[in-house]
Amino acid sequence: MTRSASAGLIAYVDPAIDTDPDVETLQDALGALKDRERVAERLLASSAKHSFDPDRELDWDSPWHEGMWFWPPELVSLYDTPLWYEMSHERRVELSRHETAALASLGIWFEIILMQLLVRHIYDKPQTSAHVRYALTEIADECRHSMMFARAITKGGTPSYPPNRIHHNLARVFKAISTTPGSFTATLLGEEVLDWMQRLTFPDERVQPLIRGVTRIHVVEEARHVRYAREELRRQMRTAPRWQRELTRLSCGEFARVFSVAFVNPEVYTNIGLDRAEAVAQVKASEHRRQVMRRGAERLTDFLEEIGVMNGVSRRLWRSAGLLA
Repeated sequence: MTRSASAGLIAYVDPAIDTDPDVETLQDALGALKDRERVAERLLASSAKHSFDPDRELDWDSPWHEGMWFWPPELVSLYDTPLWYEMSHERRVELSRHETAALASLGIWFEIILMQLLVRHIYDKPQTSAHVRYALTEIADECRHSMMFARAITKGGTPSYPPNRIHHNLARVFKAISTTPGSFTATLLGEEVLDWMQRLTFPDERVQPLIRGVTRIHVVEEARHVRYAREELRRQMRTAPRWQRELTRLSCGEFARVFSVAFVNPEVYTNIGLDRAEAVAQVKASEHRRQVMRRGAERLTDFLEEIGVMNGVSRRLWRSAGLLA
C-alpha cells in the first residue's frame, strides 16, 4: 500500500487493484479503438477470478466499533466548515454514519438506472457475443452491489435516502431519451466519483471494518465496469451520428448538475439535529468540499476531454456543477 498527498487530500493506491483500467498499452494511450470482443473476453476472465458474494464475504453480524468513522472524515461534506468545528467527535461520527447511508442510497439509485440502460444497450446486440455476456455479468454484479448497499444501510440503523421526487422523475426522462454515448457518460459519472472516494475508504483504518469491506468489493468489481464503459464510450464518440454526440455533450452536463446536487441528501443534516439550511450553505461555501468533488471527477473529466465529450456548453455545465476547475 502506498500513500501520497495530492491537492491537500490523501490518496491511497492498492497495487492489487487496476487503478487505471483505461491505460493498459501504448495503443490505449494513443486512443486507438480496441476490438470490442477482445475487451469483453478479458473482462469476463477477470470477472471469473475476482467476483464476490457480499453475503458470504462480509461479517454482517459483527458489532460496530465504538468511536470509529463510517466514512473518512475528510470526505464528510461538512469537514473543515464552522459547523464541523462546533460539533463533538460523536456528532461528527454520527454525520458520517448518515452520509454513508445517503451515498449507499445514491449508489442503489444509480445502479438501477445503469442496469436499465445496459439492458437497453444490448437489446439489439448478438445474444452470444462476449460483449453481451459481459454486460449481463455486469448487471449481475450491480444487482449484488445494490443488495449489499441496502443491507449496509439496514445494518447502520439509519433511514434510506432516496433522491427527491424531481430528480427521481428526471431520471425517468433521461432513461427514455438518452443516447448510447449519453448513457455511458452518465454511467461513468455515477461510478468514478464514488469509486475515487471508496479507494480512499477501504484502506483507512479509522473506518468501520464492515464499511471498508463493502467499499473494497465495490472498488474491485467497478474497475471492470469502468473499463467496459470507457471502451464503449470511446467507440461511440467515434462512430455515433453527429446529433447523438451533440446531445450527449448537453445531457451529460445536465446529469453532472443533478449528480452534484443529489450527492449528499440534505435530510442527513436534519436527522442529526443540525439546521438544514445552514449546513447546506456551509457545504456550498466550503473550498475543501469543492476540492474533494473536483478531485473525485478529475480522472473522468480528463478522459471526457480526450474523447471529445467536452465542448464549450458542456464544459460550462460541468464547471457550474462544481466538478471541473
